[in-house]
Amino acid sequence: MKIGARSTTGWRATISVAMSNYIEAGSIIAIATSLTFWQDAFGISNFAVGLLAALSANAFGAAIGAAVGGPLCDRFGRKAIYTYDLLVYMTGVLMAAFALNFGMLLAAFVITGMAVGAGVPASWTYIAEQAPTTARAKHVGTAQLAWSVGPLIGFALAAALAPLGLLGSRLIFLHLFIVAAIVWWIRQGLQESKIWKEEGRDESRELKSSVGAQGLRGLFSRKVNITALLFLGGIYLFWNTVAGQAGIFMPRVYETAGLESAVQQDLLQVLVWGCTVAATYFGFMRYADQMSQRLLYVIGAALGIVGWIVLVAFTDGGVATMLIFAVLWGVSSGIGAQAFYSLWASEMFATPYRASAQGVMFFVVRSFTGLLSYFFPTLLAATGLPVVGSLLVGLLTVALIIGAVWAPNTRGKTLQQIEVERYGAPIDPAVTTAIATADVPVAAPANARSVV
Repeated sequence: MKIGARSTTGWRATISVAMSNYIEAGSIIAIATSLTFWQDAFGISNFAVGLLAALSANAFGAAIGAAVGGPLCDRFGRKAIYTYDLLVYMTGVLMAAFALNFGMLLAAFVITGMAVGAGVPASWTYIAEQAPTTARAKHVGTAQLAWSVGPLIGFALAAALAPLGLLGSRLIFLHLFIVAAIVWWIRQGLQESKIWKEEGRDESRELKSSVGAQGLRGLFSRKVNITALLFLGGIYLFWNTVAGQAGIFMPRVYETAGLESAVQQDLLQVLVWGCTVAATYFGFMRYADQMSQRLLYVIGAALGIVGWIVLVAFTDGGVATMLIFAVLWGVSSGIGAQAFYSLWASEMFATPYRASAQGVMFFVVRSFTGLLSYFFPTLLAATGLPVVGSLLVGLLTVALIIGAVWAPNTRGKTLQQIEVERYGAPIDPAVTTAIATADVPVAAPANARSVV
């Protein structure tokens, strides 16, 4: 059978697209658990370690990829990204697996990061556009679930392969290559987003004239888009600046707190991500379509703040303190900022620049994460956990406040309905017919209040 003859739809499509998040998180954890081995093998400084982290999938590399991939996704379609993106990713992780020196390793991390940045915004956009209205959070939560499973497996592999040293880290990168190759093959039968294709038809001309031009030009042409960018960017910026450091430097944080065993550090991270997986599935995926999203967001954000306060204030508590932190931070990550950001970012922008908006925000957020990553190892070594931890608690508090005050009311509404509410465009009979034919509920009146 020819590859193109296969059809990937429904949950199979959601899962195959969500795997972008698995390989993103897997890349970050592969880097996090290998940095010490690379540092010893190549004799590089803490400053060079920070550079590797800053230019990787955790920060600048992903930022550049998102800035390019988002607009391309809106211009050429969601499927276009999946045709080539994973090929670039596979090149990067394969280079990392066989890196012989610092320069080769740095190039591998940059290539991998750019591929990750291009793929993740496209995945969130595609999943939200293809999901049923009453289960959009559940489908989008699949991406969050995959993002959580990546570190869970990554840290478990790191703990199991720790006796092999750098060879074990190289094997982890090879596992990511194999996963990416399988996902790439499955995605060849992926159908284009129906909503994105609908935007190219004459029936949607009136709505398109209201939301503005396609891509970045249309995105920055409307005030409603700017306010959404500030809101969503604020949530993701302050939360991910913390999560980014935790994702890649958490073993060093544990070491600073007194836990020196690499295996124990990895096992503690397995607990963190096990809790994240459980909270994503039993919390976000089950309840975000049914209960107040604002309330669920606040609960998740508050748990994360409490977790970091416990770690910073009770460092002398030893392993017990770290276990409490692991559970609180893990559950927080499952029902917190990233899950809601990926959902709201797909809902609050019109189809012609939905991916572009995510690309812009991803670029800004990962750039800030990269700046801190550049100095984080040195800052942690120089000032200790209390100073760094207090900074991270402050950032998480800002993210909680932003989400609690400005969370949108989009639950249970179609993407078309949300567009009409936000941009004020009436749905003409041709569009109503097209929507009805696609089995999508008709949008609300044009004069409905904006969700932000």
